[in-house]
Amino acid sequence: MSTTPLARDGRVRVVVATTVLLSFISFWRAAAIVLADLGSTAFYVGGIVEQAVGKSAPWFILGVMIFSYAVRALYIESSAMFVRGGVYRVVKEAMGGTLAKLSVSALLFDYILTGPISGVSAGSYIAGLINDILTRAGTSARIPTAATAAFIAILITGYFWWRNTRGIHESSDDAMTIMKIATVMVVLLIGWCTLTLVHRGGTLPPLPSLGTIRFSDESLGWLKGTVWPTFTAIAILVGFGHSILAMSGEESLAQVYREIEVPKVKNLQRAGMVIFIYSLVFTGLVSFFAVAIIPDAVRPQYYDNLISGLAMHVVGPISVRLVFQAVVVIVGFLMLAGAVNTAIVGSNGVLNRVSEDGVLTEWFRKPHRRFGTTYRLINMIAILQIATIVISRGNVIVLGEAYAFGVVWSFAFNALAVLVLRYKRPDIERGWKVPLNVRIGGRELPIGVGLIAVVLFTCAVINLFTKETATISGLLFTGGFFVIFVVSERITARQKASGSGKLDQFQLTAEPEVGIAALNSRPGAVLVPVRDYNTLAQLDWVVGHTPPGRDVVVLTIRLLRGPDGSSHGLEADELFTDYEQTLFTKVVAIAERHGRGVKLLVLPATNIFDAVAQTAVTLEASEIVVGASAVITAEEQAHQMGDAWDRTPHERSLATQFVIHSADRQVQTFALGAHAPNLRAEDVERIHALWVEAVKAAGPQVHHRDVVVAALDSLEGELRDHRDKAIARFPRAV
Repeated sequence: MSTTPLARDGRVRVVVATTVLLSFISFWRAAAIVLADLGSTAFYVGGIVEQAVGKSAPWFILGVMIFSYAVRALYIESSAMFVRGGVYRVVKEAMGGTLAKLSVSALLFDYILTGPISGVSAGSYIAGLINDILTRAGTSARIPTAATAAFIAILITGYFWWRNTRGIHESSDDAMTIMKIATVMVVLLIGWCTLTLVHRGGTLPPLPSLGTIRFSDESLGWLKGTVWPTFTAIAILVGFGHSILAMSGEESLAQVYREIEVPKVKNLQRAGMVIFIYSLVFTGLVSFFAVAIIPDAVRPQYYDNLISGLAMHVVGPISVRLVFQAVVVIVGFLMLAGAVNTAIVGSNGVLNRVSEDGVLTEWFRKPHRRFGTTYRLINMIAILQIATIVISRGNVIVLGEAYAFGVVWSFAFNALAVLVLRYKRPDIERGWKVPLNVRIGGRELPIGVGLIAVVLFTCAVINLFTKETATISGLLFTGGFFVIFVVSERITARQKASGSGKLDQFQLTAEPEVGIAALNSRPGAVLVPVRDYNTLAQLDWVVGHTPPGRDVVVLTIRLLRGPDGSSHGLEADELFTDYEQTLFTKVVAIAERHGRGVKLLVLPATNIFDAVAQTAVTLEASEIVVGASAVITAEEQAHQMGDAWDRTPHERSLATQFVIHSADRQVQTFALGAHAPNLRAEDVERIHALWVEAVKAAGPQVHHRDVVVAALDSLEGELRDHRDKAIARFPRAV
């Protein structure tokens, strides 16, 4: 009888891979992922800033978009360090857990508000289109813009809550498709606006000065009635602070760095340049065009949907302009709705990260019984977002003011952390540094990072005084989450101290890469991926049916998703948390009940299917056994696994089967990679009948294989020349 491997002290041995298995993407695809989030701000930032500072708003937005490259440089440096990227991890490494919890509280305020402002903005564009159509139709009927926008935002939030609860995530292909469609719209918009200016003429907005900046009563906050706004420098900083939300979404760079192909730092810089140029042209030009083309008396009506206003005021027939406005609304809806999803995914990723550090109790990370997702965190995020939508009553301006609070403070904390790490950890290998570094007496002075940090903290402090609602709500939210983190961390520490005997104790063996030698396994093992400790029926079936001569390797994948993480080596205790301890305690209990041993493996990765395929190839596994998905069909599971298998280099002689075990104990088996087809008796008879006809016509030198090759040649040509006709011959899913 085999047993689960034990260490000398009697603890169960767990191999923890410290190198992340990645699915690599090009810098173009990485840029598309970030732009799908960052580009959405172009749909609402122009109206928010003009309402605050007047017609000089485009210059402030242009200044922010230029400054965004400096902020992006901070994220490139922090991602290129060995520490895992993202505000929480970088601040914790630089300044400790207390400031890390404070910074992540501000970041959560940013994420929580990203959903409502994006959803409400999407709703505003739809409501604006409906009202424009009603106006052109000659009816006086109107729908309430704010209420409609709030209702649509709640629907969008509910939809992505549903998707994330079920573990359905958007792929980089989705982001790439959205950005291709958006790019067509942006080119049309720029070309049409340029043609309009050539036809009608137009003027540039006034440069910012005390005489041209027109602050609204709300935009000065507690500075209203004081002498401070009469100073030009203060007035410009106030306007800059109101515009800072134009570069929201920069934290997505830390996420894409994990997956970007080598050379990683160089490609991240390339992606950063693509993002900079695209956002500068799109976000910057929209505001300039709006001031030049939309009449001053009419433009305030379009503050919530400025690009729709542009579409309706370019030259051309009204019917064509309405069609273009509809295109703008569709593209805007896709990008803004995607930003709502990004907000939920990002918030969930951040909360999972702090939970893994023991800052949140295990109650928050309890998996969904059916889908295995951290549904309680997702529920909390969705409730907070919907509450924010209801409280704001669908007012984009109010949401924008509050949103800027979280954006600038999360940037400021990241800048300070990068600056501190320059002095605290000069030994950290950095693939790239923010420029303007001067050496004096053997010590490096990071002037560039320092200047960026000063600008960000100056804007953050200015915003404290100019945004009353944002400051109050931001401080309450940030302080509330900070208190929750502190209290929860202490509860978790007490639970660990008092309940350490309730779970099996494991000895962690860190390995840079996993192979047969590291696991001490034999070729032909059965690989069983698990994640949800509520659904281990497939493991129970495997250990009960696998002969003792074959090893059973139980794999759990730590999926790195969200804004925190990078591709660099991770510590074993970062990957093996209380959750993995609970999971493997139940795994070992099942193995012991059947009287056999299993080998335990923890692996960090960014794509589950790719990680399973790479592990199966490395271990020369004969079978991969998984449980049936609650989200997709068995055929779709097998298809995705097959795609991952084909992407993974492997020996042609390796024959691995993909086995799906359902809750009703049904078992479906699929062969991976190139393999002989499973022909039915009638298929073989048909090949033989065709061979008989071929022999009569061509002679006895024809073999059955020649019949199959001829059929393949025919299908290949038909797919190339008459694809639709060829596809119609295949069975379709009902």
